[in-house]
Amino acid sequence: MTRSSAPPALKAEASPVLHLSPLLRELQSRAPVCKVRTPAGDEGWLVTRHAELKQLLHDERLARAHTDPANAPRYVRNPFLDLLVTDDIDQARAIHTEMRSLLTPQFSARRIMDLEPRVQALAEEALNRFTDQGQPADLHGSFSLPYSLSVLCTLLGVPAEEQLRLVAVLTKLGELDDPARVQEGQDELFGLLSALARRKRAEPEDDVISRLCLRVPSDERIGPIAAGLLFAGLDSAASHVDLGVVLFTQHPDQRAAALADEKLMRGAVEEILRCAKAGGSVLPRYATADVPVGDVTIKAGDLVLLDFTLVNFDRTVFDDPELFDIRRAPNPHLTFGHGMWHCIGAPLARVLLRTAYTLLFTRLPDLRLARPVEELQMLSGQLSGGLPELPVTW
Repeated sequence: MTRSSAPPALKAEASPVLHLSPLLRELQSRAPVCKVRTPAGDEGWLVTRHAELKQLLHDERLARAHTDPANAPRYVRNPFLDLLVTDDIDQARAIHTEMRSLLTPQFSARRIMDLEPRVQALAEEALNRFTDQGQPADLHGSFSLPYSLSVLCTLLGVPAEEQLRLVAVLTKLGELDDPARVQEGQDELFGLLSALARRKRAEPEDDVISRLCLRVPSDERIGPIAAGLLFAGLDSAASHVDLGVVLFTQHPDQRAAALADEKLMRGAVEEILRCAKAGGSVLPRYATADVPVGDVTIKAGDLVLLDFTLVNFDRTVFDDPELFDIRRAPNPHLTFGHGMWHCIGAPLARVLLRTAYTLLFTRLPDLRLARPVEELQMLSGQLSGGLPELPVTW
């Protein structure tokens, strides 16, 4: 690309499921780091390949920090994302370190193992409600979303009677180009969760919010922390349940093999995590100093788009990356990030997905799509990148 040529534009529009867009594939073949125009209309650097993304995930020169946050280039225009950006680099790093220190113990392997029976029970309850509705039915709205929400809320300590209200509020937070509505949702969500923290502080239970009360003195601080966990986890979990079901319905032999062998089911979860979201899972960050990477130098203040799912189709790392193969080994996907940006909720996500697939296809062995897969479109106009609905029958 010459310096004078206009950078290609990434669009926040609906796309087919399970396949990289031609633009993303072309950019990945062109260079490991490409200048692009974001859906917000600003310029940024899209990281397209595995090695360079992994390198940058270990580079402390990338942060949620910019010298002029109000005028910083944006991936999308969303006040909730903007709230995370500070003009103090040291503060940004300190906040990130503090959050990991507070939250990593809450998602330890032991805690998640102890939670597994409850996850199983929640999946069964959600599936019973789903099948009672009759068929065809929307798997996303009637199983994947309520199941994922119930698991996350159980971990956090949100009572069942308050969970549906949270979904409506979270939907507001994910909208683009409607700052007033996003701000309204943000204020409501923070208020709901801060009030819950006050109740937990008086009557603690065995959940994340109660344990945060022991380390964080302010209820108003706990509200945004819990909101961030819900916002980051709910869409990702629900959309991977959906897309994993789509993949399994398209590959019945691999589905049968996974159901017959727990080890293969674990491998299937990793493969679904690798290839289900074919690009578009972008983490925006800013360079706080000049960063040489690939054949370019990202300048201080530049926007950097870390796409955790695009790099999972890098042909220099994955043989036949478009092929769904539950026996793929090794499978070094970066869907959960890496290093200091590794997702602390990864152990919970794996349990949630494995439980969902095993239960769904054991109880409903004839589960199948009620619409051709070619007609399914990913959501547009939202931060989330999942399916708005998934019609199925059984």
